[in-house]
Amino acid sequence: MSSIRRAIQVLDLLARKGALGVRAVAQHLALPVGSVHRLLLDLALENVVERNADGAWQMSYRLLEISDLQLDGVGIPRLARPSCEIIAEQTGETVNINVLSGDACVCIDKIRGSEGMQLDWRIGSRGPLYCGGSAKAMLAFLPVTDQVRVANDPKTQFTAHTLIDASALLVELKHIRQRGYSVDNQEMVMGVFCVGVPIVDRTGRPVAAVSISGPSPKAPGDSVDLLVADLTRVCTLVSRRLGYSGTWPPQPASAPALMTAH
Repeated sequence: MSSIRRAIQVLDLLARKGALGVRAVAQHLALPVGSVHRLLLDLALENVVERNADGAWQMSYRLLEISDLQLDGVGIPRLARPSCEIIAEQTGETVNINVLSGDACVCIDKIRGSEGMQLDWRIGSRGPLYCGGSAKAMLAFLPVTDQVRVANDPKTQFTAHTLIDASALLVELKHIRQRGYSVDNQEMVMGVFCVGVPIVDRTGRPVAAVSISGPSPKAPGDSVDLLVADLTRVCTLVSRRLGYSGTWPPQPASAPALMTAH
């Protein structure tokens, strides 16, 4: 057995079992104690493993650094765009790829459909988190404290359908978490409707979202099931590539208490 293969087996064992002594590692893997000890010392020199206060061996920080570099290099638009191009062609509507930036939803890529009336965000455009398909899809899966804070912040009423009431917005976010997608009923522009699904990182935190926007009405239920299914496939794929391994949609956060704006 090669030393690389043994090293991977040791790391996998420590990741699954937690801190172990040299003899315990050797017994689990049916390897000589001396070989395991030398291997652990080599891994420790690279900061991959370390000894805890009891002298047992445990995972250190180096692999996390390597994983972060690898995940940072995964481009969300590059992963999502091929599927989004198919969706835009099939629906005739615009597919937007957006990311979370502070308290804003930022458009980083879009694929225009063939319909005339569309919510045509420019690349780099920023919008609030309290309205719009992608924005609400991300907000709904943020920590409760962030949801309540955004709900109580001052808001601009873009149309008569914009949710500016804190209590109403928090109720809507609860529904989004339950069903796994958001809908925009002309909240940004009259005559334009949108449905969005979040993309999450390895911790389940939303980092981006993909949405379909256009003139066809979109409401929770059968009328958007096909669109949601397409979006979910894309967003699940990208989330998996970002390291997320949990259930889909992500486990919902505890519902925030309804609070009104100050």
